[in-house]
Amino acid sequence: MLDTSFNTIELLLKDHRSYFASQKTKSITFRIGQLKRFKAAILKFEAKITDALWKDLHKSMEEAYLTEISLVLQEIDNHIHHLKCWAKPKKVTTPFHLLPSSSQIIHEPLGVALIMAPWNYPFQLLMNPLVGAISGGCCAMLKPSPYTPNIALVMEELIRETFEPGSVSIVQGSRKVNGMLLEQCFDVIFYTGSPAVGKVVMKAASEHLTPVVLELGGKSPCIVDSGANLDVAAKRIAWGKTINAGQTCIAPDYLFVHQSVKDELLRKIASNITQMYGEDVQKSNYFPRIVNDQAMVRLQKLMEHGKITFGGKVNVQDRYLSPTIIDEVKPEYPIMQEEIFGPILPVMTFENIDSAIAYINEHEKPLAFYYFGKNEQAKEVLARTTSGGACINDTLMHITNHKLPFGGVGNSGLGKYHGHDSFLVFSNARAVVTTPTWIDLPFKYVPFKYFKWLKKII
Repeated sequence: MLDTSFNTIELLLKDHRSYFASQKTKSITFRIGQLKRFKAAILKFEAKITDALWKDLHKSMEEAYLTEISLVLQEIDNHIHHLKCWAKPKKVTTPFHLLPSSSQIIHEPLGVALIMAPWNYPFQLLMNPLVGAISGGCCAMLKPSPYTPNIALVMEELIRETFEPGSVSIVQGSRKVNGMLLEQCFDVIFYTGSPAVGKVVMKAASEHLTPVVLELGGKSPCIVDSGANLDVAAKRIAWGKTINAGQTCIAPDYLFVHQSVKDELLRKIASNITQMYGEDVQKSNYFPRIVNDQAMVRLQKLMEHGKITFGGKVNVQDRYLSPTIIDEVKPEYPIMQEEIFGPILPVMTFENIDSAIAYINEHEKPLAFYYFGKNEQAKEVLARTTSGGACINDTLMHITNHKLPFGGVGNSGLGKYHGHDSFLVFSNARAVVTTPTWIDLPFKYVPFKYFKWLKKII
């Protein structure tokens, strides 16, 4: 795949500026029309999308639809249904000392957005933010990951067939292209990826004082307490850890389990993995592959410490790494120093929940947090920790509710999106006070003749 040239990027950005200046995207009717065309295009390209995701990541048609296509379609439907309401000026109360003025908030588009997506959910994580950009009335330049080239080319075809070039464009290429993009002045940058690159994006954006949305990651903990339903916990953890071969930013990164139930839980997790994918997971059509050789090497190194109690099989040529459970993990091991982003589940134990909470709070704030146990204990654990999102007695599912904001906190991200929050993140909330001219109260004017009265009313 060839890198998009610097000159092309500059020309595309110029076209976006001209298109936005035409005021066309400010029309709510236009935005809804764009969203409807977008949905029709996704349905038309569905087979190409699923085929490309199979080639790039060995994602089954079912997984591709559930974790990528359906989420974007639901997001589009949500915006089509609610956009008129979201975009209406919002009247707010006016304090007594400003009467008879009136006050309102107008949501106007920020302008031209840059959306940069990763490779793990290459369709969903590029197209979902685009829904928000269109809904907010922005133009957008899209940059997919070069590590999933087949879906990148399909998305390029979809975008070019669906949208006018000045409205939405797509550029391709390596990190060199990312650098060229970050040299430009956009009105908002939406980046999904690692915290390390997120810092690079934020630093570049600061040169132009460009607002950023950073959807990052980190080590999302999963606690299983002594009072948990182990059958349910094991099944949901096995599912959450193996979807997309663990290459999910909100996957349970590591397991903190009460010592009294550890052995039983690990047996049940292993059993559920076998039930889902069969005795030979490599032969399953439902288990994805690691994205590239570099990632395979990194993951293999993470498996060198601790006791492998399940899995551990590797086929480098096939980019296959079996679902793996590693017990007797210590905090200083390499696997606990970075986000795993693979189907490896390291296990640590606790006897008192305080020690687990202390460990989590001593480290960077995670993108997701999972707790399996009694509801009353869950409330206490949530109150004593923080994370971008959380599930009680489940994994991953908070991302599927478009009425919930999705995003990180601290090292795991900056800004929220999905549903109404996607509309807001691409909009400027403009404060407007309208004052009539039929009366002009003297209180505010120099030399403040009525100051003693003014003090009483403000």
